[in-house]
Amino acid sequence: MTHARLTGWMRLVIAALLMLAVCHPAAAQVSGGTNIRVALVAEDAPKPGRNWTVALHFTPRTPEWHGYWSNPGDAGVGMTMQWRLPPGWRAGAPLYPVPQTLTIAGLMNHVFEGDHAVLVPISVPAGAAIPGEISLDLAYLACTDAICVPERARLRLDPSRVSGDTRFDRWRAALAPPLDRTVRFAVTGDRLRLAIPLPEALSLPKPHVFVETRDLVAYAGVQGFARAGDTLVAEVPLVKDAAAPQRIAGIFAFGDGGGVRFEGRQGAVPDAEITRAAPDGTSVAAVWLALGGAFLGGLILNLMPCVFPILSLKALALARAGGAERRARREALAYTAGVVLACLVLGALLLLLRAGGAEIGWAFQLQEPGVVAALLVLAVLITANFLGLFFLPAPSIAGKGGGTSAFATGALAAVAATPCTGPFMAGALGAALLLPAPQAMGLFAALGLGLAFPFLLLGFVPRLRAMLPKPGAWMATFQRWMALPMGLTALALAWLAWRMGGPAFVAGCVALAALLIVALRVPRVSARAGGFALAVLLGAVALPRLYATQGVSADGGLLAARPFSQAALAEARAGGKPVFVWFTADWCLTCKVNERAAIERDSTRAAFERTGVIALRGDWTRRDAAITRYLTAQGAAGVPLYQWFPAGGGPPRQLPQVLTPALLAELAHGTAGPDQRAPGSD
Repeated sequence: MTHARLTGWMRLVIAALLMLAVCHPAAAQVSGGTNIRVALVAEDAPKPGRNWTVALHFTPRTPEWHGYWSNPGDAGVGMTMQWRLPPGWRAGAPLYPVPQTLTIAGLMNHVFEGDHAVLVPISVPAGAAIPGEISLDLAYLACTDAICVPERARLRLDPSRVSGDTRFDRWRAALAPPLDRTVRFAVTGDRLRLAIPLPEALSLPKPHVFVETRDLVAYAGVQGFARAGDTLVAEVPLVKDAAAPQRIAGIFAFGDGGGVRFEGRQGAVPDAEITRAAPDGTSVAAVWLALGGAFLGGLILNLMPCVFPILSLKALALARAGGAERRARREALAYTAGVVLACLVLGALLLLLRAGGAEIGWAFQLQEPGVVAALLVLAVLITANFLGLFFLPAPSIAGKGGGTSAFATGALAAVAATPCTGPFMAGALGAALLLPAPQAMGLFAALGLGLAFPFLLLGFVPRLRAMLPKPGAWMATFQRWMALPMGLTALALAWLAWRMGGPAFVAGCVALAALLIVALRVPRVSARAGGFALAVLLGAVALPRLYATQGVSADGGLLAARPFSQAALAEARAGGKPVFVWFTADWCLTCKVNERAAIERDSTRAAFERTGVIALRGDWTRRDAAITRYLTAQGAAGVPLYQWFPAGGGPPRQLPQVLTPALLAELAHGTAGPDQRAPGSD
């Protein structure tokens, strides 16, 4: 695991070493007051000259806590043991149940959820006397999806007072039994190929290879599998520059809770056609389902409030599509190409920046002051163009049309329309942050295709175009009317620029737009080009100086919401009261509509005050690594995200992305509908 990835994970960790439990001789010693309690238990009394089995029985305080396998994966820590045994007694390697995979923010961990036991064989020498006490100093890590706590326990056990414990039958059945034959493996390029002897009839619903050696394989990489008779061929991606191992060991999980422990040596691996599976066992069918979700999300995005500012551009393009068949198809294809290409570029930038260690999410472009300034200036210029203050000879977004104009309109539509996530988009884009790059880029392309699909239909279905008004002189008047929504878009962007960089910054952006309008009104082409270049140069020099790094902070609103942080959430939940958490951004119109319609209401405030609901607000207007990590852990690639944590603990309920005015009050009074588990809340 690279240092950058380790650092990114450890930012989630709140180190809290707990006091050691007060110990006294007993048959089993339990560590108390921790998030995952542990007991040292013996199956029966030890007998000289024979192996004796003890167990470390782990019990999470609540279901959300999990422990780790010996190789914890991309993040986490395996447990360490320091035994205090009589001379000649030896503790063997611990025997684990079959672990599970847990993927957060692109990092895969190997975990145990719920009650589980790790068995440890201890060899007792012949003729040994039975001591009155053995002890163990244990260090292990307890985590939820959002927080980790290092834990320690000093456990003592009196072997002379042990009686039979029937739980060992259940614990031993949960262990991964050793495979009775050796696994062969070979390194081919950047992949580890294994030949695992398993009967062909054995059902493998969700196979996964857990490799014991640290930093050998890419844990979150795509594993592939194929059958060659009674041999299963597995392919696991290696980490970059990994040295070829001489031996390997690990656990092969079947996917239904069962699995086998294996050891491997170098040897021949049969050639077989590998069937790929996405990380965390997601099948190829699930990837297709995510593609469908991305397409539907893009399609519905045409109706979302955050898309309304660009409807003027679409309306003009729709009117132009009523002409000749060939022209309509050309413009539809050009518009679609602009939308899809813009989504692919945004997606590629997102993946590249995240691969480089940046903690960003979807709509990251609107967290950059330079992008907001450019969009503000562009919105002012388009508004002025609609009003007829200047005309560009070719090609104008709102002009006579053409393939280039349609392409530019599509690209601008994608950039302006994608900041907010709507139905179906959240899950699809959350998956895109975890899938390998080719599948992720496919999701971004599907999103763009869904956004452009109505235009594509109009271009290729003449009956739909026949329903549009015929082009004519009315379009000049319509164009001027469309200056109104574009002007409102400019005002919204000016407000965002003010929130991000302060009043001087937004004034500089407006002044730059005014200079560009003056330059574009100059009749001579050479003078126009010179004035345009001068205005851009002045803006590039002046705007960074006018930008206030602190921006304009938002207050808590009617709900007096506290700023979100992991510590604030943990503190709020520890009080046992219900907690409402919402994540918003000033550039997300869906967020603002929800706040006005459902959150910032007197009825909501009154309901929260009566029932003691604590409100936390995560502002993602500016880049915030902690909020990005939390959104990713919940399977959300962007905002809005709304979560309700019930009183007394328990997993959060993820609320719809479009809130109704009565929903929050009903939740506060306990009269809302059935629960809906949030992604990543298990």
